[in-house]
Amino acid sequence: MTAATPDAPLWQPSPDRIEAAAVTRFQNWAATRYGAPADGGYAALHRWSVDELDTFWQAVAEWFDIRFSTPYESVLGDRAMPGATWFPGATLNYAEHALRTAADPARADTPALLYVDETHTQVPVSWAELRRQVGALAAELRALGVTPGDRVSGYLPNIPQAVVAFLATAAVGGVWTSCAPDFGARSVLDRFQQIEPVVLFTVDGYRYGGKEHDRTETVAELRRELPTLRAVVHIPLLGTDAPEGALAWAALTSADTEPVFEQVPFDHPLWVLYSSGTTGLPKAIVQSQGGILLEHFKQLGLHCDLGPEDRFFWYTSTGWMMWNFLVSGLLTGTTVVLYDGSPGYPDVSAQWRVAEQTGATLYGTSAAYVMACRKADIHPGRDFDLSRVQCVATTGSPLPPDGFRWLHDEFANRGADLWIASVSGGTDVCSCFAGAVPTLPVHIGELQAPCLGTDLQSWDPAGKPLIDEVGELVVTNPLPSMPIRFWNDPDGSRYHDSYFDMYAGVWRHGDWITITDHGSVIIHGRSDSTLNRQGVRMGSADIYEAVERLPEIRESLVIGLEEPDGGYWMPLFVHLTEGATLDDDLRAAIKQTIRDNLSPRHVPDEVIEVPAIPHTLTGKRIEVPVKRLLQGTELAKAVNPGSVDNLDLLHFYADLAAKRRA
Repeated sequence: MTAATPDAPLWQPSPDRIEAAAVTRFQNWAATRYGAPADGGYAALHRWSVDELDTFWQAVAEWFDIRFSTPYESVLGDRAMPGATWFPGATLNYAEHALRTAADPARADTPALLYVDETHTQVPVSWAELRRQVGALAAELRALGVTPGDRVSGYLPNIPQAVVAFLATAAVGGVWTSCAPDFGARSVLDRFQQIEPVVLFTVDGYRYGGKEHDRTETVAELRRELPTLRAVVHIPLLGTDAPEGALAWAALTSADTEPVFEQVPFDHPLWVLYSSGTTGLPKAIVQSQGGILLEHFKQLGLHCDLGPEDRFFWYTSTGWMMWNFLVSGLLTGTTVVLYDGSPGYPDVSAQWRVAEQTGATLYGTSAAYVMACRKADIHPGRDFDLSRVQCVATTGSPLPPDGFRWLHDEFANRGADLWIASVSGGTDVCSCFAGAVPTLPVHIGELQAPCLGTDLQSWDPAGKPLIDEVGELVVTNPLPSMPIRFWNDPDGSRYHDSYFDMYAGVWRHGDWITITDHGSVIIHGRSDSTLNRQGVRMGSADIYEAVERLPEIRESLVIGLEEPDGGYWMPLFVHLTEGATLDDDLRAAIKQTIRDNLSPRHVPDEVIEVPAIPHTLTGKRIEVPVKRLLQGTELAKAVNPGSVDNLDLLHFYADLAAKRRA
């Protein structure tokens, strides 16, 4: 390790670490077999991976021994975006690869999963037991008539049953989708009603913050409002009996059944994730079995450097793409740690305690949690045995420089050699565009590099690439895990408008980034108005729909701001009806309405009364200009005056920003 100075990295991998890294071994092998550059380190490998895209992904498939039950005709049949087709002709199954470690007699009885709840009791699930339960449940799903392409949904916390249900769904060729049980019924229905599931896995409730939260009424509402359901499976997390008409989890998973893996086309849907825009229903993003399989093998096996000796813990819920990413740790033979509980119960150290007790080697969390620990004067390196932790990774928002320094110092003071991996990607690809590279140095406030196979660039509005300047995050070549489509988007217009409306044929993600002259990446936050709280992207439309049911609220506007200290400020501006007063009772009612109908993550930090809500001339609420004003942009630069119905209303937000900076 080296001390951090403005010109020196915060951390430098040792020669032994570089030599042992999977990405080094992959590069040496690919140089011999596929003509990859043998010299030049990661930068040369990355350049080759985007210049020779087809060859790179063919090499990834061979390196990780992807089992194609029928061979592919080519690697990339059509490279246009949107619409790229990967490995046409190939068939495979994601779950088969996720469970193949169970076939190794030396590993069959070792933990595939380690489940921890707020009591910090560990419950291991062996590879053999995981495979048996998946086999039993997959057979029952087939008996229920689930066929390839049918949607199977989970209203579940981060528990082993969620992993089993997902893998069984993938095994039969079904399409998985999930929401966390802290989501209210309306939030869940806005998602599940779009994709019309035939099976729903539910819990009776969940435990969070030391309390039990009953969900029986919410589940009953979901059953009433999802007419396509053929079956509901009850998981008694709080110990209740299955309600009338529901199937008991234990009855579906007790058999000793060898799993049968449906061989599906490479682009067959694996799951549906949800990412909200600023208006309308959440986008129902469909990603493929083969695309996720390849992308996650690359990301977890090469970038995260995970293997059979590792234990992989990322604090997440089933409503965030990081849960899907976490479960894919099984592909590399890694033990996956599932923690179901509050990140701050019984105290702020909760996540560090889980990392210690489970022997996590890669521990992932949010930048906000790291900063909360720093502010709370927590000392994980001193108070916990984290000697097995080789890497702490963060996502959800950019990790501020103080977060890098604090993590480094906490471990360095104990003589530990900690790799800090700040990563950034999106639900849209269920992966990272830039982040972890075990063979590169870490610079304060920077992501190490763009990921392999990802032609990541920073562009100005005219499409000119920028170095050491802030621009739009774009990807100029397709990735296997880019959405194959959005659900209920028959002409592809919503998909196109989400990513390709600014630059034709080039993915524009909606983040501000800088690519430095030494190849690292700096993320500056969202360039649009999408909310991103605790790593979960959500749309403002969800909040408006809930809040404006209240008779006192005429209209509302919600903004999410990434703050310099790593925090996230989400104010809700409300225009009241005549005679209404924004007192403590109304503020409480607004927050309770959001909590009940959406989730605790949607609850704003402040509720602020405004004289009116500004709109475009076509009647759309102005969100992006207000966000820019609150970030300190001058009014003249934040908005085109000719596009606003009442420019005077924007002075309120400019004045508020000035007061916050004062």
